[in-house]
Amino acid sequence: MPADTVTVRPAVEADAPVIPAFIRELAVFENEPDAVKATEADLRRDGWGERPVFEAMIAELDGAPVGFALTFRNYSTWEGRHGIFVEDLYVRPEARRHGVGRRLLAAVARRAVEQGCRRMDLNVLDWNPARGFYAALGFRHLEEWLPYRLTGDALGVLAAAE
Repeated sequence: MPADTVTVRPAVEADAPVIPAFIRELAVFENEPDAVKATEADLRRDGWGERPVFEAMIAELDGAPVGFALTFRNYSTWEGRHGIFVEDLYVRPEARRHGVGRRLLAAVARRAVEQGCRRMDLNVLDWNPARGFYAALGFRHLEEWLPYRLTGDALGVLAAAE
């Protein structure tokens, strides 16, 4: 294979061992090395089990896996259509500057268009230098929307409330 050949393909169950490695590397990059609880078994169940809840794309550089994008569907009541949320996008440092991230997002965008999606969403940490990359692709920072999350004990307390 010629040098610097980037390919992107849908992940298959045989990719299940490499995806948690990418997730852990991303967590280290995001300064949360101990936050990952997902296991290979979780990913097999939720990506290729009876009711898949996510899809993933694998990027390869010269035949070796170097990145991934993990997505799931969301729904817009305003659009009246589903969209795709990019939960994770990660490219190993040695593969950056080869167009891998752009190719991964282009593949996700193609899948979104093929599936009739009206939008593609993702979150980016405020300090992440990739913000410029996303902006250059046409992603718009939604300053007026603030993410909120309920987890742990607070989730249990609300679930128990009447």
